[in-house]
Amino acid sequence: MPASFEETARALFREGYHSLIVNMQPVKSIDTAGSTVLKKVNWLCTNDLGILVIVTKDDDFIDELEALKIPDINILPTKEEAIDAVFMNNLENEFGAGDDDYDAEDYEGVSESSEP
Repeated sequence: MPASFEETARALFREGYHSLIVNMQPVKSIDTAGSTVLKKVNWLCTNDLGILVIVTKDDDFIDELEALKIPDINILPTKEEAIDAVFMNNLENEFGAGDDDYDAEDYEGVSESSEP
């Protein structure tokens, strides 16, 4: 099953998707192969400025997912919250794209003049 999930995720990325919402409500545990695939898919998402959102309300399964220490993985209880998280991530990326990459440090020692 993990292999087919990875194939499906890779196909979605080839089609231009950047974020994935995975409903894992019926899942009770994850094996080594499953955790490896989750790490790969999460990396694909974050590498493409997207996010991976796991939907589950099972506290034991959430603890198991958190124990995997997958960076930037999002675990939310409902599909609606997952959709909101993807939407917010997309907005953050859009606003971040307009950033000119200048910090206050770039202006140290620069003085303004009112003369032309």
